[in-house]
Amino acid sequence: MTIFSELGLSEPILIALRDLGYDEPTPIQAQAIPVMLAGHDVIAHAQTGTGKTAAFALPILSRLKPEHVPQALVLAPTRELAMQVAEAMFRYGKHASTRVTPVYGGQPIERQLRSLARGVQVVVGTPGRVMDHMRRGTLVLDHISMVILDEADEMLDMGFAEDIEYILQQTPNERQTALFSATMPAAVLDLAMRYTREAKRISVVSEQLTAPRTRQVYYEVTPREKLDALCRVLDVETPGSAMIFCRTRADADRLGESLQGRGYMAEVIHGDLSQPMRERVMKRFREGQAELLVATDVAARGLDIPDVTHVINYDVPGDPESYVHRIGRTGRAGRTGLAISLITPRERRQIQIIERTTRSRIQRLKLPSLADVAARRREAFRDALREVLREGELDPYIMMVEEMAEGHEVADLAAAAFKLLLNEVEQEESLVSVEGDGAGAEAGMIRLFLDVGRFDRVRPADIVGAIANEVGIPGKQIGAIDIYDRFTFVEVPNDTAHRVVRGLSGVNLRGKPVKVSFAKPKVS
Repeated sequence: MTIFSELGLSEPILIALRDLGYDEPTPIQAQAIPVMLAGHDVIAHAQTGTGKTAAFALPILSRLKPEHVPQALVLAPTRELAMQVAEAMFRYGKHASTRVTPVYGGQPIERQLRSLARGVQVVVGTPGRVMDHMRRGTLVLDHISMVILDEADEMLDMGFAEDIEYILQQTPNERQTALFSATMPAAVLDLAMRYTREAKRISVVSEQLTAPRTRQVYYEVTPREKLDALCRVLDVETPGSAMIFCRTRADADRLGESLQGRGYMAEVIHGDLSQPMRERVMKRFREGQAELLVATDVAARGLDIPDVTHVINYDVPGDPESYVHRIGRTGRAGRTGLAISLITPRERRQIQIIERTTRSRIQRLKLPSLADVAARRREAFRDALREVLREGELDPYIMMVEEMAEGHEVADLAAAAFKLLLNEVEQEESLVSVEGDGAGAEAGMIRLFLDVGRFDRVRPADIVGAIANEVGIPGKQIGAIDIYDRFTFVEVPNDTAHRVVRGLSGVNLRGKPVKVSFAKPKVS
C-alpha cells in the first residue's frame, strides 16, 4: 500500500494532508503525483470522483517557488469547478502560505484585480476570464511553469478550443503541461499531442468504470410518453434528492418548467444561468427545498452534491464514460443509489454499448402503472399514519371518534377517514398546509402557483403590485418570484397565504384573469 509520505511531496503539504486526515492516495494520485513531481508532461484519463484534483494540485504546490508571481495556471470549464479547485488548493497549501486566486465570470472583476495585484502563485480560472485578465495586462504568464487543463473534454465541448490554444501559446515553451479528462475523444488527444512533450499517459478509467453500490435500470418509452413516464417513476420512487440529466440547456428548461407545472419541487441548472441564480438553485437543492435538480452534463461538472439518492437519465448520454460520470453522482460514501434511464426504442443499442463497455448489467423494468402509483401513495399514507401514532397527541381526535362511535363501528369510521384522505391525495385536490414545508419555499414562507407567465407579458412588478393593491401586503414582505413561460411561482409569508389566494384569484394581470393556488409538494 502506498502512502502520501512515499510520493516525494513537500513537508508543508504532507502536514496539511495529515490535518485533513488523508493517508492513502487514490490510484490516479499514486500514479500522477510522482510523474508530475519529476517534471514530466501528463495526459491523464480520469473521471470526476477519482481524486484527480489532488493528483495535480499536490505536485504543483510542492514545486512552487516563494516568489509571488503566477507560476501555475489551472484552466477549468465552469465557475463551480474553478472555485472547487481553488478551495482545495488553498486547503492543501495552507502551511506553505500558498497564494491561490480563482478568476471566473459572474464575480465582480474588481475583487480579482485586487487579488492579482497583491501577487499570487497559482491562478485557477475559466478560459474566458483568464483571457480577459491577459488582455487587461493584469495576468502576465511569463513565469508560468505549470499548466493544467482540468476536464479538457468539457472545455472543448463548450467551444473553448481556440481560447485554450491562445492561452497556451502565451505561456513559456519550457512549461510543464498536464491534461486531465473524463473522456478521450479525438479532439482532446489532438490538443494533447500538440501542446505536450513526451507526455506520460495515465489511465484509471478501467478500474473506475462503474459505481458498485449503484443499481442501474432502464424503462423503454416512446418520445411522446417520456414526460408522463418520468412522473410515474418519480411518484413510485419518491426520491429524497435526485439529479435528472438532459442533453441541452433548452431541454433542461422545458423539463424543469413541466415538472414545476405538475407540482414537483424541481430546480434547473445550466450554463445560461447567472451566478447568483446558480447559487440560489444549489442552496435550495442542498437544503432540501427542492428534491429534483434538472441539469446538463456541463453544468453538473464540479458541483459538490452529497446524498443524491437517484440519478435519472431523461436523455441517454452519447458515450459510456459520460454515463458513468452521471451515475457516479449517487451511491457515494458507502451509500446505495439508483440510476434510472428513460430510453426510446432507437436507443436500445446505446444501452447495450454501455453495458458492454462498463461490464455491468442495466436491468429493464416495466413502466409503473397508475395502479402502481396509487399503491405507492397508499403505502406512503400508511407510513405517515404510523408516524402520527408514534408522535401521539391524539386526544382531540379520540374525542371525535368516541362521539361518532355511538352510531358506527370504529373500524368503519377509520376506513371512511382513510377513503376520504386518500381520495383527496389521488385527485390532487388537497392544498399544502400553511404550517407545512411550503412546497419548497424559504423558511417562514409559502409558495403560490399563478397560471400566468412570460407568454402573458407578466413582470415581477405586476405580481408585487397586484398583491399589494388587492391584499394590502407591502412589497418588501413578498419573497422570491419565479416567472416561467406559462406560469409563475411567488413566495409570501405564512400568515398571509390564504388571504393572497382569496384576494388575488380572478384579478386581471396584463388583461388575463389569474388563478392562484398553493404550490403542491410531490406526494411522498
